[in-house]
Amino acid sequence: MTPELIKALLKPAAYLESTGSVVLRQTHVSYLFLTDSFVYKVKKPVNFGFLNFSTVDRRRFYCEEEVRLNSRLSPELYLGVVELRQAPEGGAFHGSGAVIDYAVKMKRLPEERMLARLLEEGAVGAADLEAIARTLGAFHLEARRGPEIDACGTVAAVTRNWEENFREAAPFVGTTLPQGDLAVVRGYVDRFLHESGALIQDRLQKGFVRECDGDVHSANICLAERVYIFDCIEFNERFRYSDTAADTAFLLMDLEFSGRAELGAPFLATYRTVTGDDVPPRLLDFYRAYRAFVRGKVESLEAGDPQVPQAQREEARSRAERYFRLCRGYALRSALSPTLVLTCGLMGSGKSTFAAELAFELGCALYRGDVVRKELFTPRRAPEAYDGGIYTPECNRATYRELLSRAEQALAQGRSVVVDSTFRRKSDRHTFAELAKRHGARCVVVELTCDTETVRQRLLAREGNPDEVSDGRWELFAAQQAEYEAPETGEAIAVDGALPVRQVVDAALRKMGLLP
Repeated sequence: MTPELIKALLKPAAYLESTGSVVLRQTHVSYLFLTDSFVYKVKKPVNFGFLNFSTVDRRRFYCEEEVRLNSRLSPELYLGVVELRQAPEGGAFHGSGAVIDYAVKMKRLPEERMLARLLEEGAVGAADLEAIARTLGAFHLEARRGPEIDACGTVAAVTRNWEENFREAAPFVGTTLPQGDLAVVRGYVDRFLHESGALIQDRLQKGFVRECDGDVHSANICLAERVYIFDCIEFNERFRYSDTAADTAFLLMDLEFSGRAELGAPFLATYRTVTGDDVPPRLLDFYRAYRAFVRGKVESLEAGDPQVPQAQREEARSRAERYFRLCRGYALRSALSPTLVLTCGLMGSGKSTFAAELAFELGCALYRGDVVRKELFTPRRAPEAYDGGIYTPECNRATYRELLSRAEQALAQGRSVVVDSTFRRKSDRHTFAELAKRHGARCVVVELTCDTETVRQRLLAREGNPDEVSDGRWELFAAQQAEYEAPETGEAIAVDGALPVRQVVDAALRKMGLLP
């Protein structure tokens, strides 16, 4: 689409209905023109192999397919296919000029009720996910079956989809996808297909391979007067014909990506009640990895689209890196026995940032000493002296007792857990190590060290930040350093906390034996 045509379509006069403004948004495959009440979606003339919109006839066909297929879940949302015509100003969605392209016309949904936005704002609860599960579950129960659909649910077909993804991700190796991470994911996929391919075949035989949605993630769900699930895969049958578990895994993965993994439990419980489908956990993880890889690839394509605004491209690049990182995490989890990870180190050494990233990648429960302390004693920051206020010996003991209790609950459920605190006393580290031993879990102490100047800069940067939970301050650093009981030789894994967090995590994972 030429700049002149885009400029014409940003004018209200290009639309039949009255509108006060028109906003343009782009993805790697579409232009979306948003009026006050409607959305006009024009497909870009691109060919990525798995998607081919390179001709006007193809774009018209896939516009029609988009309306037909999305009418299964959101019939009142999709209004039809409209013609984009030549006009004196360049183009318009009315008039008698020559047809130059086509668009899908949709009702505009309230952006403040989009699931992705609600997740970002922390405004989503279990009841919301239960409602989504009921909608998706009912859809899956009625979804079409047939021999041509079953052909896409075999082990060979799943293998082909993965191999296609690996080929198409090749241009992103070394940018959004490190070569070593690709090797880890490849190894995991090969092992799973070799050792657990029978799970895929069993699902096929039991009738779980159907004509699904194919793109069930938070950006395509709106919680308005009812649950809307929209923008399914219309451009490639192979991506729509799949195990229903691949659809549910998409949203479960996206909840983890958004930092709300805990919402997966009510979603999955309700989905199982509606459908009776008790998906094996390791198969769900396999499909979560697949979906994370696909999203990494899609975001990488957007990051490389020169027509997309630079700021949006940078955001897409960051998301791509994180999706690929999560995909690697699913691969690593498959080899992770129940593990208790303790952070250890002085204030400002990067413990909490490291703990959050490690827990994200490995799917661990995460408990922060700073958060637990405030939950037990006060919601306010505490400006008292180093060993005063909520930092007295008694408060310290109570905080570690609560951390121990929460860690035990997670280990009892067979979950790995990260406990983030200074663990500056050897006795505390020993107590937690004994807990892990009682539950047959591995205990790993990760000591983060950091040069003093970096610590000083970090602690000074925290001051005045209302979202900062930690009370660590530069004037308290020397006092903590004086009483710190450093781990003995062989007691802990030492990593440099001054490095970027992903390098810190990689270093720890290598020393834990999870990365080569």
